[in-house]
Amino acid sequence: MRKRLFLSIIFLLVLLAGCNNDKTPADNEETPNNEKKKVSIMLDWYPNAVHSYIYVAQEKGYFNEENVEVDIQFPANPTDPMNLTAAGKVTLGLYYQPDVILAQANEDIPIKAIASIVREPLNYTVMLEESSIQSPKDLEGKTIGYPGIPLNESLIKTMVTNDGGDYDKVNMIDVGFELESSLVSKRVDAVTGTFINHEVPVMNSKGFKTRYFNPVDYGVPNYSEIVLLTSDDTWDKEQDAIQAFWRAAQKGYEFMVEQPEEALDLLLSNQDQANFPLDKAIETESLNVLLPKMDTDGEAFGTLDETSWEEVRDWLHEMELIKTKPEVDDMILDVSTGDMFSKITK
Repeated sequence: MRKRLFLSIIFLLVLLAGCNNDKTPADNEETPNNEKKKVSIMLDWYPNAVHSYIYVAQEKGYFNEENVEVDIQFPANPTDPMNLTAAGKVTLGLYYQPDVILAQANEDIPIKAIASIVREPLNYTVMLEESSIQSPKDLEGKTIGYPGIPLNESLIKTMVTNDGGDYDKVNMIDVGFELESSLVSKRVDAVTGTFINHEVPVMNSKGFKTRYFNPVDYGVPNYSEIVLLTSDDTWDKEQDAIQAFWRAAQKGYEFMVEQPEEALDLLLSNQDQANFPLDKAIETESLNVLLPKMDTDGEAFGTLDETSWEEVRDWLHEMELIKTKPEVDDMILDVSTGDMFSKITK
């Protein structure tokens, strides 16, 4: 009797266990299809006005709508956004169009630009308002501070030459990143490597009025100051996640254009106060500078300009900063479709 009772209990337990095992994965846990896609993005610098659209997408739930979990990271070193993206340590990075071409041509780094964020240069040549410098030709005999980056030398050379001046008469000195202090202390007559959406508003806030030259007005081909990068390998493996991220980012951009003040407030609420405190007045002025330069003139936010990549590549080659000319398809692709540009334009 006891033996029968024991066997009956065992049978009942087995039956119950079998019933539990009949549950679908959805009854116990999320299926892989419902799991959030994980995307990490490394900013080009500390969070500031140019990143407002990302924080809008985060705070307004646009990433959630696309089922994307986004990890926003800051660089410890200036080249981290490119190098860590190329190495697959982060999904995406924000960096600079000329540097992408330099990396492709000189180091064969396996990265591609997939979207244009700021469609025009921000790196201007800046002088104090009272300076006697009226055009790039006037830089002859003057001392120009720059952060030791060869690209800035080529910018000045092109501008001075196209304005009828002699670049050999320009004194370029490496001031590191002490651009603002070098200018206001009059250690130098002008600086390049300065961003008009940051250093200029900062100097304005301190009472130093400035003037500046846009390199595009003096022979430098137009380029995107900031582009979105990914590696070839990451794109192959995570295209769906990247495209989901981008759909949300586009919504963030549209909100930023329509509601810039609220977008900036969302950025400020996410600032790294301890390490990178932001000044609302400076960031407001910065965003006012940025919005026209991010405008796509009717095209979708992020649209890449194939002609710009060809012209900048050719200019870098002319300046002897690169020895080879990478094909455009090796440098860019359309984030929305995944197509190479040769397929789009033919």
